[in-house]
Formats: sequence, structure tokens, C-alpha cells
Amino acid sequence: MDTGWEPGAVGASLLLCAALLGAGCALGLRLGRGRGAADRGALAWLCYDALVHFALEGPFVYLSLVGNIADSDGLIASLWKEYGKADARWLYFDPTIVSLEMLTVVVDGSLALVLIYAIVKEKYYRHFIQITLCVCELYGGWMTFAPDWLMGSPNLNTNNWLYFWVYLVFFNSVWVLIPGLLLWQSLVELKKMHFKGTSSRKKFQ
Repeated sequence: MDTGWEPGAVGASLLLCAALLGAGCALGLRLGRGRGAADRGALAWLCYDALVHFALEGPFVYLSLVGNIADSDGLIASLWKEYGKADARWLYFDPTIVSLEMLTVVVDGSLALVLIYAIVKEKYYRHFIQITLCVCELYGGWMTFAPDWLMGSPNLNTNNWLYFWVYLVFFNSVWVLIPGLLLWQSLVELKKMHFKGTSSRKKFQ
């Protein structure tokens, strides 16, 4: 596995990710105007999350089904080729990765859109969708890496600091940390609703 890296390819990939992050945050903050900081942050994340699922992972699934990333051309293919230097399974058709990404694009992407709507419109099912999405994200992350870990990580490039600490650890940890925080937020809000309901019933006893 290649342990070197090309500044141009790295810069282009990080720039595209930063552009999606900026667009997601801008849209989320716009949708969250007048709401609390927690909801504005959640909306910014969810908009970015949906963009990643549809704009990056969607094309990955398509390119993998009609061929593979290694033999594909274009901006999105070049990004995945760069990430493939950290995890070789993304370069060629890996059934586990492609299967998970199909679910991620369709299920997680759709749930992110539903959750954005639920937060903006203050729907009663907001935390049900939030918990479901977060569990899906965490499960997807686990199933992406656990099979390779159990085999001794033959496809992961752990010898290069950029590929290991930035591509593998940092980028993937974001999809653990933020879903974890959103799960905690849902727990706190459900607890508040429970005690509020309990208190209301006691008043009428």
C-alpha cells in the first residue's frame, strides 16, 4: 500500500470536504434561525451529513456498481481514490463496503432529511428519528471497520500519519462523536418530557 502522499490530491480532497461542510453549516444555520444553539448545531450537522451521503457516498455506490473507483475518472472519483490510499477497500468492489454504503445513502440520507424537517417544524417524532439515525450511523461505522480489524487490518494504511490520523481516525471519529452527542441530547429531552408528564398527572390526582 502506498505510504506517500501527493499534496495536490490531498488539497483537492480536503477542499471539497471543506466546501460541503461550509454549505451544510450555512444551510443548517439558516434553517435554524430563531432556535436554540443545540438545534442550530444539530441542523448544521444534519445538512452536512445529508450532503455527504448524497453528494459523495451516492456517487461512490454508483461507480462501484458499474465498475470500481480505481478505474473511474472525475472529481468524486479522485476524492475516493485519495481516501482509498488510507483504506484500500474503497478502491475496488468490496461487497461489505458497498452494501453498507447503499444503506447509508438511502436510509441515513433520507433519515437526515426527515430529521431536519422534524426539527424545523417541531414534530413530535423528532427524537424517534434522531435516535434511529444516530444508531444507524454508529452501526455503519462499526461494520465498516470491525471486519477489517478482526483480520488484522490488512486494508488499512496505518504507516502514514496523514492517512491514519486524518483520513481514518479524524474523519470517521466525527461520525461517532456527533451521533453520540445527539443521542445524549435525545436522552435528556426524553427525560424532561417524562418528568413533565409525570408532574402533570400528579397535579390532577
